Amino acid sequence: MRIARFSIDGNVGFGVLEGDELDVIKGHPFAEFERSGQKVPLDKVRLLPPVLPNKVVAIGRNYADHAAELGNAVPDVPVTFFKPSTSVTGPGDPIAYPSFSQEVHHEAELAVVIGRMCREVPRERAKDVILGYTCANDVTARDVQQREKQWARAKGFDSSCPLGPWIETGLTPDDIAAGLAVQCTVNGEQRQLGRTSDMVRRVEDLIVHITEAMTLLPGDVILTGTPAGVGPLNVGDEVAVTIEGIGTLTNKVIKRG
Repeated sequence: MRIARFSIDGNVGFGVLEGDELDVIKGHPFAEFERSGQKVPLDKVRLLPPVLPNKVVAIGRNYADHAAELGNAVPDVPVTFFKPSTSVTGPGDPIAYPSFSQEVHHEAELAVVIGRMCREVPRERAKDVILGYTCANDVTARDVQQREKQWARAKGFDSSCPLGPWIETGLTPDDIAAGLAVQCTVNGEQRQLGRTSDMVRRVEDLIVHITEAMTLLPGDVILTGTPAGVGPLNVGDEVAVTIEGIGTLTNKVIKRG
């Protein structure tokens, strides 16, 4: 199923997408829940980021072609970094071009949404801690990333982590390994097109690696890396990330006020 987080008339809730309607659920999707039977039209709500993560754990250089295009080798161990919760924004929300950068890039990525608290997860149990998957854009101030040793500012500025439009719970790690198309367009022009089967490390291995070090909480998000084709965004651009079997996440770039 597809689970969306939305607001309507000042109220925030979760709903299961059914055609062009959301069936509002009781409570939240991180435990057993019931559908209320209350239906709201999708065009009457504002879609929000599907989760508000405590942390976003991102993986760099997990596609060999992307590592190569920036002159990097595939690392021996996953490159792991954080994007703060304040970087998260939702479908249709603006990406504010940071004032401290002159080169901001898009990075289309598959995002894993964690469904339960977990640590030191065995590989064979990794699928059990996943609620589902969504689209992400790891927006990056590339010039700042190259200039500063730490990526915190380059990857963590406000609105640099669009997520959405909803969580798809019907996919498995095997589906990801078999290969879903990951596409990015800017103003309708294709910039990136890859497949999740090209990831250097599978979703299960990333969960094992991350939870060796830290506890993941319900709603936390893992970004799994981007395929080749990353490139510049400018004020006024509309950038869309589409992942096969999930949907499309669209955001417009604005000047930071």
